[in-house]
Amino acid sequence: MDIVLTINGREHRLGVDVRTTLLDVLRERLGLTGSKKGCDQGQCGACTVLMDGQRVLGCFTLAAAAQGAAITTIEGLAGDGAPLHPMQQAFLDHDAYQCGYCTPGQIMSAIACVTEGHARTEDEIREFMSGNLCRCAAYPKIVAAVAQAKLAMGHA
Repeated sequence: MDIVLTINGREHRLGVDVRTTLLDVLRERLGLTGSKKGCDQGQCGACTVLMDGQRVLGCFTLAAAAQGAAITTIEGLAGDGAPLHPMQQAFLDHDAYQCGYCTPGQIMSAIACVTEGHARTEDEIREFMSGNLCRCAAYPKIVAAVAQAKLAMGHA
């Protein structure tokens, strides 16, 4: 089937099989490899991207279902030469990554966590970030990064 996807502000016209996931289109067809294929079962969150500002799992979202939505991946947060997104900067400031594999999904989920209004307390951040797993156990640093970034993003 022919689809048109808007990813990071750019329109992409593609022919895809109806069973093709958004994650596979991002990684294999468009070369946007920031979103990771972790478990491929919707359990780890490594493939999290934003669709119209809401977090979705790229491995569970069919590419055809994303048509008409604005998709943002980790690559779309800061352009060449532009400052990092406040969440990216907070992850750096707090060393909130170890191996880095889960970091793009963590950052995308954390942005949504803040914009959804679910970052009022550290307990709330932990609850609403619980769908994103980190094998390196950087969770305390991730929570600290989200708490810092929410202020820079204009959320109290």
